[in-house]
Amino acid sequence: MNLSVIGLSVGCLDAAALAQFWAQVLARPVAANPTAESAVVEATDPTTGPRLAFHQVPEPKSLKNRLHLDLITPHLEAETARLLALGATTARHIEKNSARWTTFLDPEGNEFDLVAG
Repeated sequence: MNLSVIGLSVGCLDAAALAQFWAQVLARPVAANPTAESAVVEATDPTTGPRLAFHQVPEPKSLKNRLHLDLITPHLEAETARLLALGATTARHIEKNSARWTTFLDPEGNEFDLVAG
């Protein structure tokens, strides 16, 4: 068997708006012709991770994500400020042993973590 992950798909209410948020977070381009129904954030090279596809679903998010993105940065405070300016909200700060991260919510309430690294 020879499988590779080419992307992650996220259900959302406004695919174009959420793709634009994530494109800004990850400094990646949104693929041509995004709509409220479907939009893609491209992976610019293998080191940037898989492409992110956003697909409109009829219901809003109601429970904790079963899958979320973990982002890492050596500049936790600066990236925290940038994410907040882009429209993320802080859910909680966590410190365990030598690990430190913040859980954020994107504009549609999907959790993601920013890890100090």
